[in-house]
Amino acid sequence: HVQLVESGGGPVQAGESLRLSCKTSGYTAGRYCMGWFRQAPGKEREGVAVIDSASASKNYAASVKGRFTISQDNAKNNVYLEMNSLVTDDTAMYYCAAKGGGYCGTDSPEIFASWGQGTQVTVST
Repeated sequence: HVQLVESGGGPVQAGESLRLSCKTSGYTAGRYCMGWFRQAPGKEREGVAVIDSASASKNYAASVKGRFTISQDNAKNNVYLEMNSLVTDDTAMYYCAAKGGGYCGTDSPEIFASWGQGTQVTVST
């Protein structure tokens, strides 16, 4: 059973940075896809960034490209989201998610099987 635990959220000022962490456990060997998604009040959950565990290929939502960076540690037990130049529109609950091999993209949160509880990011001016 895969477990995901996010940390690192909090209140920040616009223009500042945050680094989110997702600690994973319960994964067996093999290829999988890890992603960060977010959901703001009254809005649908949207993909932010994903990474393929085998190829380290990454995909980003257009709204965060150039500002956010997804990465994984060498043991592939942790996934990170480095967020720079934060803006108020980045305010949301951020979730870590995981799925098996196959398609790995930000546009299909429904295909991710495992989810963390989320960590809140609040950006103010």
